[in-house]
Formats: sequence, structure tokens, C-alpha cells
Amino acid sequence: MTSHQLLDRSRLPRLAGAVLCAATIVVAVGPAAQAEGRAPYLDPRLPVGQRVHDLLGRMTLEEKIGQMTQAERGAIDADQGQITTLALGSVLSGGGSTPANNTPEGWADMVDGYQSHALATRLHIPLIYGVDSVHGHGNLVGATIFPHNVAMGATRDPGLVREEEHITATETRATGPQWVFAPCVCVTRDERWGRTYESFGEDPGLVIRMETGIDGFQGTRTSDLKRPDRVLATAKHYAGDGDTAFGSSTSGTYTIDQGVAITDWRHFARIDLAPYEAAVKRHDVGSIMPGFQSVQWTDRPGSTPVKMSADKELLTDVLKRKIGFDGFLISDWEAIHQIPGDYATQVRTSVNAGMDMFMEPFSAPQFEQTLLAEVRAGRVPMSRIDDAVSRILRAKFELGLFEHPYTDRSNIDTIGSPAHRAVAREAVAKSQVLLKNSGKALPLRKNQRIYVAGVNADDLGNQAGGWTVTWQGQSGNTAFPGTTILQGIRQNSSRVTYSADASAPTTGSDVGVVVVGETPYAEGVGDVGNGHTLNLSATDRANIDKVCSAIATCVVLDVAGRTQIVTDELSKMDAFVMSWLPGSEGAGVSDVLFGKRPFTGKLPVSWPRSEDQEPINVGDRHYDPLFPYGYGLTTR
Repeated sequence: MTSHQLLDRSRLPRLAGAVLCAATIVVAVGPAAQAEGRAPYLDPRLPVGQRVHDLLGRMTLEEKIGQMTQAERGAIDADQGQITTLALGSVLSGGGSTPANNTPEGWADMVDGYQSHALATRLHIPLIYGVDSVHGHGNLVGATIFPHNVAMGATRDPGLVREEEHITATETRATGPQWVFAPCVCVTRDERWGRTYESFGEDPGLVIRMETGIDGFQGTRTSDLKRPDRVLATAKHYAGDGDTAFGSSTSGTYTIDQGVAITDWRHFARIDLAPYEAAVKRHDVGSIMPGFQSVQWTDRPGSTPVKMSADKELLTDVLKRKIGFDGFLISDWEAIHQIPGDYATQVRTSVNAGMDMFMEPFSAPQFEQTLLAEVRAGRVPMSRIDDAVSRILRAKFELGLFEHPYTDRSNIDTIGSPAHRAVAREAVAKSQVLLKNSGKALPLRKNQRIYVAGVNADDLGNQAGGWTVTWQGQSGNTAFPGTTILQGIRQNSSRVTYSADASAPTTGSDVGVVVVGETPYAEGVGDVGNGHTLNLSATDRANIDKVCSAIATCVVLDVAGRTQIVTDELSKMDAFVMSWLPGSEGAGVSDVLFGKRPFTGKLPVSWPRSEDQEPINVGDRHYDPLFPYGYGLTTR
């Protein structure tokens, strides 16, 4: 999603505002029908195309531009009347932007309160509310938090991905939002990228297989979108965001995120564009989010980088016309601000390039005024405005928002339920990749005396990663409910000693389990060279050295959003497991450690021998990784 362009989320207002209780809201469909008589757009029996045409013909230019505008809840919460006066088409919650009462009911009350202001507009056009549900409804405390996409790629289980996203859709829509900025169908080509964990893998074929998640979100028929367990999906970040050159980013201290994909058309089409063609043609994805990245063509003399938000060839000529995408495009967080020129130029360029809705979180009024002036001056044609608004309205009709604008809370009690968490636990188990297992060190036995070391063994925040309650995520065990890896181990054995820093005596232990890895980050904040490295921390290396030298059998788990450099440590371990970022259900890790489930996971990326070996991808001419793409030992 939404990238947040170096924005400190602590700056987002946390104002609760005057949130209306759902019980006090009067549904506005009745008044709309009275105000407009037998307006065809209000008749659910008519084809959606006819309803869109009728409504579009009734709208003023100002109302149309309002539909193209998306504001952040933090910008409108204290003065919700802006939703009405600006005729806003959409509101979003960025990462960490939540109601003061961060509960399912608090979310539903908030969204319904905003909706009441949208329905107070002349034509009573409902809002569509967007949120980053990238591994579960991550902003909501108590939601089921699934492993991040890179782990789901390791499962090689498209059906499980579909089920994961169906659960996510159910939990999200039950709290109000009808639209998610997911899934990321990016193809990660360099592990130094801070968004690596948002990708299903380095091979476009694998990413395409996992696009079953779109069906999990939306269903497989257009009519499914009206259901209380479905949401509109967003394929992102079109196109090439995972294929930018290291050192090419000009966004603050980022090194690769939001950088430049320096490529030829053949490579771009095969690697970066292919997942979007599949998302459109096989899954009819409802929206697509162009990314911050630029593309520079190596097979076009004189080519210079062009921001995706300004690239008419790729947005309109390729995506909409050639591929046939008939949904709507939503810009990333203030992404048009990176287009060269003044603000009017940025707005004009992106609209004319084919962008339909604009995520202008804290500048919605300025955006509307600017676009209005551009249209009146003849620099943006009305045909482009009508095309954008038609696409947006169609999604709202298909979601059933005109008939049922308020939150259907019938599934609210399923949020974080044992049944949902059981699926997440299964996903964790299937995502574990066994990379070494000398002397049958795994599976563990319940009667063994087990010594566990490492902070990541007992830290929910670290094992969930970014996009969990807050944008960047946070270490610790207090932000959301779940089960740590240590708790999962203790569910299987009563003979467990835990020492975060490996300072407790190891005497008498039969097996050591050292849990290493990363702390949370999101987007370019996690880029290597921006305060991050692929190397294990000194503390993690010390824990491996101490435990593996003192205990006869030593198992190492890596809890991280990407591969880490373990070349020099590998010989010290008897077993090595890549655990990724498992989310809230750490017990799934213990399920495979103790043999309750077999190890079946396969690497969705190539594992480098050293940081400077990146980028390394399957199919490279001189391909010599530590572990190849697709590697993973299996157990019974």
C-alpha cells in the first residue's frame, strides 16, 4: 500500500472525533430515493453500467472531483463535515491510523460515522473506506495476524493463500472498511529491499500462483463483492517496485525502495508486468495501485526515469487498453508529489496519465481545488474525469454500498476466533523452511531438556514485523494478542529453559534452540544501507556461538522478513530453519519443530552467501547461492 514516504506515523492525529454509534444512524437510502424520486441509479435491479451512466449525468464537476479524492481519517476526524463539503469519494486509514477505541466495534462505529456524512451529500454517494490488510486486518488489535507474503510464498499453497485472504476480508469488512490495499503482487529481485517480505517471491510464476488471494478477498463472481465476507482487492505496486536498482532511490535515506527500475521491455514484461496481467485477466482485480518507482528503459536511446504515477504509456496504453483493466487506479500515499513540477503540474500529469483516485491524505482540499482549475482551464479533458469517476462508481455499485452503506457486523464475533487462528497457525507451519538437519536434530522430542535463547523467541512484535498495529510495527508482547514461538515450545514440553541473552547456564540441556532475526520495519525504512544490513546482529552471532558450542545438538531459527547472511555460522548448527515473520500464531513454528506437522516449505527467494552477492535470482547466468530458490528439506 500505501507507502508513507518517510512520514513519521507519530504525527498522525489520534483524535477520536464525534464518532456516531451505529444505533443512532439513520440509513440514507430512503431519503435518497425521496430526494431523487425514481432515479435509475438508485434502482438495484438495473445493470451497473446503466446506474453509473445515470448517476454520472447528474453530477457536477465538483462532485466528480470529490469522488476522485481520498483523505486520511486523521485529516478529517476532528471535522467530519469535510466529508460532506468536499464530497469525498474515499477515506483511508494509513498504517497505525485507528480509532481511539481500537476494537471491532470502535472501527465499525468510526467508519459508519464517516459514512453518515457522505450520505448527507446531494446525491448521497457512499464512501469507500480503504485500509492496509496486508497480512490480516493488521491495524486492528485482536485481528488474526497471518505470516507476511514471503512466508506464504514458501508454503507453495495457493488454496491456503485464498483462505487466508478470505478470513482477512471477513475480519476487515465486519469492522467497516470495504476495500483493502492488498495483495502486493510485486516480484522481489533484491533482498536489500525493505519491502521484500511483502512479496510472494522472486519468480513471477510463483507470484501469479499466489494471486488466488485476490479471489479470497473479492470472491470469484462480481456479485460476491456485496457479501459481508468480501472486500475490493488492490494489486500493488504497479509495476517493477521490487526490481529497482540498489542506490537509485532519491527518497530521503532510502537506498532501493521508490527507486528506478532500469530495464528493457522484454525483462519488464516477463518479470514485473506479468503478475498484473494475471491479476486482471484471471482474477478481475478491482483496483490497482501504481507505485512510487520510476522506469528507465535500456532499449530506448535517451530514456530517462519516469515516475509510475506519471507514466501514461504504462498506466493507460498498457494496463487499461492492452491488458484490459477496467477497475480503477489509486495513487500511493502522496505519490504524485514526486512527479517533477509544481502541484498543478503533478495533478494534471497524473490524471492525464490515467490515475483515477488520488490518495492525498492531508491535502484533499488543495487537490480538489487544483484539479478543478485544471479542468476549467482545459488542461484536463472532461472525458478523462468521466472515465475515472465511472470506474470508481462502478466499484461502489458492485460492492452494494448504495443499498447497504453501513457496516454489516454479522461476522464481528469471528474476528480473531479460534477457527481463524487455526488457519493462521497452519500457514505458519507450512511456511517453515528446513535448510539443514544434520543427525536428525529435528523433530524435537518432548522428553528432551530444551534450552531456548534469543529475544525473537519470545517477542510477538518481532515475529509479526511491520504493518502490525502501527506502520513500522513494534517489538514487545503488549500491542496485540497471540502466541510467541517460546510459548509454542512450552506447549509441547515442560522441560524448557529460556534465556534471551543466553546468559543462563546451559548445563544438562539436550538441545539448544537459538532464535535469531530482525526487528520490525516497513518500506524503505528497512532498506539495507538505511540503518539495516542482511548480516546477523552481533548479539545473534554471540548467542549461536555460545549455545551451539555448549550443547550437543543445536537448532537455529531465523525470524526475519528476508534472508540473512549465515554463511559463517551454518557449520555451527545442526539444524537451520527459516521461520520468516509468522504473525500472531507462533505455535505453528513449534508444530513442525516437534513433528506434529512435517516440514514442507520451499524457499521463495534465493539465499545469498554474502550481502554483496545481491541481487541474485534463479536463472542468473552465474548462479551460486548458499541455498537455491525452491530449496527446502522435508520431514514426515
